[in-house]
Amino acid sequence: MNNLRKKYLEEVLPALKKEFKKENNWATTRPKMVSVNVGLSRAIENKEFKQEIVNDLKTITGQAPVLVKSRKSISGFKIREGQEIGAKVNLRGEKMWDFIERLIRITLPRTRDFQGIKRSCVDSNGNFNYGIKEQLVFPEISHDNIKSIFSLQVNISTTENSQDEGMRMFELLGFPMQKNRED
Repeated sequence: MNNLRKKYLEEVLPALKKEFKKENNWATTRPKMVSVNVGLSRAIENKEFKQEIVNDLKTITGQAPVLVKSRKSISGFKIREGQEIGAKVNLRGEKMWDFIERLIRITLPRTRDFQGIKRSCVDSNGNFNYGIKEQLVFPEISHDNIKSIFSLQVNISTTENSQDEGMRMFELLGFPMQKNRED
């Protein structure tokens, strides 16, 4: 069993049940899915760039990404219907827990000038949304083979619809959140 999942089951779950007065385990907040997204705007001119993104996402997540196609044409953005505009990976189960653990224990501390995660990264539904500027902060990516740098978006969906419960769960899991100004 994953260390972070074990921590969730043994420490975080009982603490959340007690703090928010939940009667059973299924009523408490828990991570449901991790989604990693990358836009392919530069891939229109550079076809190799799309393959680099796909390979790096596969290396980072351990799962092949799905290419997302546009549903309609938008002339202002030079997008045609059916054109590949993004790549995404949805992680659940053990792969989700492994990715979250690597994110908070290895990747985020390697980010340049990291001061903690802003509290605004947890939305009103308790979901976590964080943008990473360079894929190079992931330890799986070899700096020798990089031809181009891209950013990606990490979204962690939870089962709760409350910002307070979502924020508390992420804090108890060990996410390096910034303190409130009053603290």
